[in-house]
Amino acid sequence: MTPRDTRRTTLTSAASMRVLAHPTRLRLLGLLRELGPQTAAQLGDIVDEAPGTISYHLGKLASIALIEPAEAQSTDQREHWWQATTALTSWEPADLLDDPDQLAASASLQKSIAQAYAARYTAYIDATPALPREWVGAAASGDRSLRLTVEELTAMRAELEALVDRWVETGAGHDPAGSDGAEPVVLVYQAYRRP
Repeated sequence: MTPRDTRRTTLTSAASMRVLAHPTRLRLLGLLRELGPQTAAQLGDIVDEAPGTISYHLGKLASIALIEPAEAQSTDQREHWWQATTALTSWEPADLLDDPDQLAASASLQKSIAQAYAARYTAYIDATPALPREWVGAAASGDRSLRLTVEELTAMRAELEALVDRWVETGAGHDPAGSDGAEPVVLVYQAYRRP
């Protein structure tokens, strides 16, 4: 079993949130976390951008310690490999409510993340006809409107995070090559007070 990576980067500055809020950088960080070490050329092929543009964005991510140079994966010494420094990035928006600059940067990052979620789900919907029936049948999507106290919402958040952690642990036990039938699965959840 592969041990799961629990390392986390906590964003504490408006500048770091603004760096990550760029959609291409969000995607590159996600790809490095999902695929492991990659070169700018490899990432450029995936996101359909020039390696020079990708190198620029990788430099920005490295400037806030979200990625770092990785050990070369080939004998070509001209290649520069990159890897994510941690499996997770977090910040606590409630801690930023008194700082307008940090609050604006956090909102910008949250909106970029929401757009990335929407794009990924749209891609899934478009790909559904080509997916195996059993995978389409196993997928889930839904929403509920609840009436909760702040204490109950806090407890639900803790329960959701524990549930996700349990399934992340299960996923870490699968062969990354997929020889055991496991495939990448996306899980997105949100729970918040309706404005």
